[in-house]
Formats: sequence, structure tokens, C-alpha cells
Amino acid sequence: MTVNRQILLAARPVGYPKETDFRLVETALPEPAPGQMLVRTLWLSLDPYQRGRMSAGKSYAASVEIGAPLIGGVVGRIERSASPAFKIGDIVEGWLGWQDYALAEPAALRNVDPALAPIQTALGVLGMPGMTAYFGLLEIGRPVPGDTVVVSAASGAVGALVGQIAKLSGCRVVGTAGSDRKVAYLVEELGFDAGINYRTEEVPAALRAACPNGIDVYFDNVGGEVTDAVLAQLATGARVAICGQMSQYNLEKPDLAPRNLRFLLVKQARMEGFLVFQFADRYPLARQRLARWIADGRIKYREDVVEGLENAPKAFIGLMRGQNFGKLLVRVAAA
Repeated sequence: MTVNRQILLAARPVGYPKETDFRLVETALPEPAPGQMLVRTLWLSLDPYQRGRMSAGKSYAASVEIGAPLIGGVVGRIERSASPAFKIGDIVEGWLGWQDYALAEPAALRNVDPALAPIQTALGVLGMPGMTAYFGLLEIGRPVPGDTVVVSAASGAVGALVGQIAKLSGCRVVGTAGSDRKVAYLVEELGFDAGINYRTEEVPAALRAACPNGIDVYFDNVGGEVTDAVLAQLATGARVAICGQMSQYNLEKPDLAPRNLRFLLVKQARMEGFLVFQFADRYPLARQRLARWIADGRIKYREDVVEGLENAPKAFIGLMRGQNFGKLLVRVAAA
């Protein structure tokens, strides 16, 4: 190959992203400088946080510049190496671009063990989403046996794992999702105690029915009206882990909410935001534990696979509208 396809940010999205906000180009295949590797993208991860990087506003991750390749988690293969740290053929994971090939320094990559699980799980259950679910629930939510745990966006890559880990921790688990099919998946396949379709059900009433003794732990992936309803039903001493605010990412004007934080006061509850990177030094232990649970059949995961780099923008737009079912991945090339 002598050509590298890249997907660039063509314009900053206003509201929901549209296909004209992206541009597919062909560039010359880059050559690794001393100490660098050329990585062939095999799998690309699409995640909600990437919407923030498309905006100019200050956040925990730098904005992508107009005309630059979009950034995402990648599992790839070393094609050329000018470093002793990796050899040709190694399977690696790192934060690279939406492109067929990328240059990387050794510090930006980690080896992926194909014997542990399918290599794309390094972007899902054994990658950033898995780490987010594991540490967000256990370190921020701090569930104890008998707790009632509510998870929003519960059929997604993070939420589905949060609910299963909560069940393994001896908790009653209720998840919200955007379709009857997703709710059925939560209850019938993942073992949630109850599911709520936030699009068709009256969420406050459904939560009261599913959580008669209040909500001890809330893992918040969405914000907005679902979170408002949960806060009104917190149990005394509840913990709220703020992982994401999916309902807010594509708004042209921010919601005037939440306006019911008094429930944190009344219920002596704690709300805490977190970034998964704060637990980076403990990823290996979490990854080993999750891999063991998968091997034992105690954790299940679902992947939503899109074929072809050129289809990444359309798939990402669908992700913003909740059209994916499970961890959204783009298969860019065969392993």
C-alpha cells in the first residue's frame, strides 16, 4: 500500500453531527522515523466522548482541529518498526486516528494478547469501556450487597458491564434503555432485575415501581430528564457516579438542569464525576479480573460492528442518536 485513507473533521458540528462535518481523503503512506512504528488499523472504536473532541469548547481532552484526522481508540498491527519496543506483526492498542495507517511512539501503544480474548475486545470490554465500568462502579459507586443500582444507557458498552458487575456484587439492578428490544436484552440475557424504556414509559413512575426502597447507586451515562427522575428517588446515603451526559452532547443550547439537587442534601447523598484515566495504574488488575469473568461465563458483552473506514462517520452519527446496540466498532481491515 502507498495510500493512507483518513477521515478528517471538515466542520465543527452544530447540534447533531452530519455527514458534511467529515471528509474522507487519501494521503501518502507515512514512513516511521527512528523510534517510531507504522500501525495498520484493524479495528476503530467509536465512542460518545468523541463528540466533545469535535467541539471547540475546553474539556479534559484537546479538541480536534478542523482539517485534522479524528482521534479514536485503535487496535492495529505493526507493519514497520524503527524501534526495538515492538516488532512487525505485533498486535497493539492505542489512541490513533480515524485512518488506515498511523505513526506511533512506543509510549503510545500497548501490546494486545490475542490469546486472552478476540483482539477487538481491547477497545470494549477489556479496554476503555470496561475500565470505565469497573472503576466507575466499584470506586465511585461503591456498591454493597443488597443495594439497588440504577444504570442509564444500560445496553451500551459501559452500562451493560456496570449492571453485570453490580449483579456480581450482590445488588438489585435496574437499567434504562431506548427500545423494548434493548430492555429485553438487559433482563433476559444480562440478568438485570428490571428494565425501563425511557422513550415509551413514564420514567419517574417506572423507577418508583422498580425501586420501591429508593436508589442506592446511580451510574449516570446520560444526564437530562432520566437523571432528574433518579435524583428524586435516591435513598439515604446514595452515591451518584457521573460517567457521561449523552443527552447533552448535541444540544445547541444547554439544558437549565439539574434543578433538583436538593435531593442530594435531603438524602445526604454524594455525586461525583470521574475520568477513567485516573485509575490507569490499576488497569492490568481490572483487565485480568474482567477476562476471568468472561471466561467463566459471568460477564457477557455485545458488539455492533460496522464494516469499512468510510462508514465511520455515518456510524458515529447513529451512535449519537442511540441507534447502536452494544459496543460500536468499525472493522477497518482483516487481522
